Amino acid sequence: MRKGVLELCILSALSEHDCYASDIIQKLKEAKLIVVEGTLYPLLTRLKNDGVLSYRWEESTSGPPRKYYKLTEEGQELLKELNATWAELVNAVKTLIPKK
Repeated sequence: MRKGVLELCILSALSEHDCYASDIIQKLKEAKLIVVEGTLYPLLTRLKNDGVLSYRWEESTSGPPRKYYKLTEEGQELLKELNATWAELVNAVKTLIPKK
């Protein structure tokens, strides 16, 4: 379940603009989701291989070139599906949690 939630969070982080991996990690940390590079990079690679993400290299003024990730059209569709699934899951869990 965590993997699916992380995919949703990663795709959501990329929904507004292209991001460098460190930017994605920072957004996740700001949301109190602790994700290390060793978790993020394999997910990014798998999502790229699945056609959900693309990337481009951009020169950096402070070091080596950076890889910026972007949602593909397939990625945008997957994000819509994951958002709908998430909403269903949240509603299902809410029905099980006792109201005080």
